[in-house]
Amino acid sequence: MERPLIAVLLLVGLIIGSGVGSSYARARRGWNDYQAAKKTVPGARRAAWLLIKMVTTKVGVIALLLVGAVAYAAAGGTDEPAPPTPGPSSAPDERPAR
Repeated sequence: MERPLIAVLLLVGLIIGSGVGSSYARARRGWNDYQAAKKTVPGARRAAWLLIKMVTTKVGVIALLLVGAVAYAAAGGTDEPAPPTPGPSSAPDERPAR
């Protein structure tokens, strides 16, 4: 009777041990991955801010160019005077009304 009881206890111990062991291994891998990611965060943060600065600089330059183009177009854009606009004129066969 003692032999089957030992076999059952051994089997239960192996099942519980393998479950606990695999959970522990998964937790260690997760912890190591977390530590590796934690070390890369400052570099990634610096890179993100650098990209944000580059994009805002480009957007600012483009906005200034657009504002300058609009101001240039609003001012006439050329140094030549505008051609005279035709005024209202009466046709030679028209008579003024009394």
